[in-house]
Amino acid sequence: MARPSNIKSSFIKTPSPFFTFLPVSPFQKQLNKFPYLRIHMPYSSSRPRSYLFVFFLLILLSLLGLSLLRLVSVSQKPSPSFLTLLSPPPSHPPFASPYSKNHEPVVLSRSATMPLPAHPVSGNATAEEAEFWAQPDGEGYRPCLDFTIQYRKASAKISKEKQKFLVVVVLGGLNQQKIQIVDAVVIARILEAALVVPVLAVDQIWEDESEFSEIFDVDHFKRTLQADVRVVSSLPSTHLGSKPTIHRQMPYNVSPHWIRTKFLKELNRGGVLILSGMYSKLSKNLPLDLQKLRCKVAFHALRFVSPIQELGHKFARRLWIKGPYIALHLRLEKDVWVRSGCLTGLGLEHDDIMRKIRESQPQLLTDRLNMTSTQRRLAGLCPLNALQVARLIKALGAPRTAQVYRAGREPFGGAQTLQGLVEEFPNVVTKEMLAREGELSPYINRSSAMAALDYIVSLRSDVFLPSNGGNMGSTMQGHRAYLGHRKFVKPNHRGIVGLLEDTSISEAEFSSIMKKMHRRHQGQPEKRTNERSSSRGVTAYPVPECMCRHGNRSLLRS
Repeated sequence: MARPSNIKSSFIKTPSPFFTFLPVSPFQKQLNKFPYLRIHMPYSSSRPRSYLFVFFLLILLSLLGLSLLRLVSVSQKPSPSFLTLLSPPPSHPPFASPYSKNHEPVVLSRSATMPLPAHPVSGNATAEEAEFWAQPDGEGYRPCLDFTIQYRKASAKISKEKQKFLVVVVLGGLNQQKIQIVDAVVIARILEAALVVPVLAVDQIWEDESEFSEIFDVDHFKRTLQADVRVVSSLPSTHLGSKPTIHRQMPYNVSPHWIRTKFLKELNRGGVLILSGMYSKLSKNLPLDLQKLRCKVAFHALRFVSPIQELGHKFARRLWIKGPYIALHLRLEKDVWVRSGCLTGLGLEHDDIMRKIRESQPQLLTDRLNMTSTQRRLAGLCPLNALQVARLIKALGAPRTAQVYRAGREPFGGAQTLQGLVEEFPNVVTKEMLAREGELSPYINRSSAMAALDYIVSLRSDVFLPSNGGNMGSTMQGHRAYLGHRKFVKPNHRGIVGLLEDTSISEAEFSSIMKKMHRRHQGQPEKRTNERSSSRGVTAYPVPECMCRHGNRSLLRS
């Protein structure tokens, strides 16, 4: 994992110029001791009593106007719109949280992103094409986040915590950060602490200085989790004098007991705990309520801010209105090739560039250091290149006319890298190609926002396929399962590579083998709890902890 080149806090805020006119108070002196905290400086002012009468009069007039508008609106029957297609069916009764702000219910069945309706198979489609676009059988599994009585009883105290605060610094790209944010909420729950809105570190590869509030909807995050963990935007002034240690090293696979033993004493003493480098450190096997909390954070609480969400939906609809589409996440960027230790397939010139980078920065090469590039490829550890992906989806029945959305950054090698895919499937598009003039301008040089747009369009696709797993692949796998087991093709890298290099196999025979090889790897329900549960996260495999068989009912409550 790359080390962050800079850590900037989403709970740091430069005080307004207004405060430069105030005398220096003991509170401000305390702030100087802990300069990277963001606080909201209170101030008071006196108003003439005559203003109160005007204030209340305005309120009464506003209420009267709202009442008249309500009478007009209820007398008119709303016309159906495209958004009604995305509403949850009435057979899924919503469950409201009793802790909702201003008594407004947090309806989990409406907070998850709804998939676009599946396209009916065209009468012109062949049987093979119809099979490719067909969605897997969800086997009756639906989300079930019904927490135990013990969990809900404990929530009454934990959700109001005001003495202990957890601060987390999350590293990496967008999807890696999302995984850490999920575990940060769970750790806050384990420690019965309030969670400060997470800090997004500046990664040396992604180089994005966006704060949490620029990517994720903070208010929605707080409201969705208010029955589980108290989330605050900043540390209170009472905790600014704390000098907590930043814990950057945690072993893998730690349990709730380890977390409490290691950190609870320090947290109780100082009131503030700062954690960094949490990726994949918390055990994947947790008590059932905590597993459900992971799903609640991943699939309900972490919603992108409205401008990103709306633009992503626009891109998806521009594709959807023309027919079904495939989303491919091709992990072909320079840093992926450097870390994987694999050959690019682009010729000696490009492979030589990779070799020099690895020699100058050997720490970037991750895992299986004793393997040659050939051994890695045959073991299925290398990303599929664009031509290999094209041959795979063609073998699985994708028509040549299919719309293909390519998610991800610019691949190493540029257009040459994508040539094999474009020649086989001419209708390849990206967010840059879908965008109209000025739509992407706010997100130039903001890799997290760009990745969020890719995520939204990919989530709403008819078929999704990652070229080499990764964080995008695992988060997309679980999210698509949670939304009704939308088709997700998981390539069998080890099985594919040898067959791709066998020139004696005909296209028809290759197609038949690929279909058999991937028959049970297309997004069908796959239980996490088996012999591999220690390496499978619940947000990638939500069955059975977060999805249950309940007929037509969907149990979603806080």
